[in-house]
Amino acid sequence: MKLLKKTAIILLVAFVTIQFFRPSQNTSHGNHTKLFISETNPPQDVKVLLEQTCYDCHSNNTNYPWYNNVAPVSFWMANHVKDGKKHLNFSEWESYSTKKKDHKLEEVIETLEEGGMPLKEYTWTHERAKLTEEEKKLIVAWAKRSRALYQLKNLQQ
Repeated sequence: MKLLKKTAIILLVAFVTIQFFRPSQNTSHGNHTKLFISETNPPQDVKVLLEQTCYDCHSNNTNYPWYNNVAPVSFWMANHVKDGKKHLNFSEWESYSTKKKDHKLEEVIETLEEGGMPLKEYTWTHERAKLTEEEKKLIVAWAKRSRALYQLKNLQQ
């Protein structure tokens, strides 16, 4: 019983101590997706869907829930956002070549059609991020139209 009590105390001290260490937050000011929006021109309903389901992990501005203030959840979320931005960052759209933009949109289409996004663990706590089949089709149709424009630009280069 003494071992269990000591273990519990050590775990409690570790839990309290880790609360003083925070990963940096993914926040930016201003319209961080302005170029992406102006270039790809999504319809208003698609724009809203992207904001609700994609931007938290795929832009330079994450809206953090209250539970992000509790470690180790804050570290877990920071890793998810870092990984998401590594694959696609709408805020850094201007840094992508035309060919890369086309490829990123192709990946958006594939990921949505395969059901890989949004992540299930994200939709558990973000109810509005659950996409219906109709919403997925709207995003895919917009992404295909945008891809066609980038493909035309690639041909002209």
